[in-house]
Amino acid sequence: MTGLPRLTVVVPAYLEGHRIGASVLALRAALGDDVEIIVVDDGSPDTTGEAAKEAGAEVIRLPVNKGKGAAVRVGVLAAAAPTVVFTDADLSYAPSQVARLVAELEGGADVVVGSRRHVGTTTLVRAGRLREISGRVFNLFTRLVLPRGFSDTQCGLKGFRRDAARAIFERATVDGFAFDVEVLWLASHLGYRVVEVPVELDSAVGSTVRLPREVVRMLRDLVRIKRRASDGGYG
Repeated sequence: MTGLPRLTVVVPAYLEGHRIGASVLALRAALGDDVEIIVVDDGSPDTTGEAAKEAGAEVIRLPVNKGKGAAVRVGVLAAAAPTVVFTDADLSYAPSQVARLVAELEGGADVVVGSRRHVGTTTLVRAGRLREISGRVFNLFTRLVLPRGFSDTQCGLKGFRRDAARAIFERATVDGFAFDVEVLWLASHLGYRVVEVPVELDSAVGSTVRLPREVVRMLRDLVRIKRRASDGGYG
């Protein structure tokens, strides 16, 4: 790749050494050579960083495991392209779906979020029942925080114009999985145009998320977001 990339794809990764190389190659094959792929190794004790680098990604290593929010934030702020998308390391959303987000951004949207509850969404493989219930409960609680309704805050596929991405992520503070809510709150607070799009979901196996612990942490982070927003802490 010569010159500036047209698109940056950020991939947060923890304990993904067994599949991150294949994911990077799949992204490159689908999106082309003029795309910057940044894998943020979130303090993995395995070969995640080495495998990603060998597959051709730019790798940022965090010294300790801090959480998906921290990894995405570091990757997005390092992006060089005018359009930035982040997606999950397991490619639950096929690389070809990134094009849908890019089209919306080029059409005038500032922020584009995938929604698993959009009427046009297709689910190829359903997530576990406990994960589905936890997601729905968490989305109910987000209504106490967000100024507008979003059908799905936690979809792992989101895109931004670079200037909007920087304005949002420079203000973001949440390191865990509730970071998506903070990002959407900031996007609304800063007056950006946010568009929801359908996705094709293929839930992968082998998630490193421990649901009971993470749900408690997410709810705690929602309280912190609400408090900080009420106190004017986001500016």
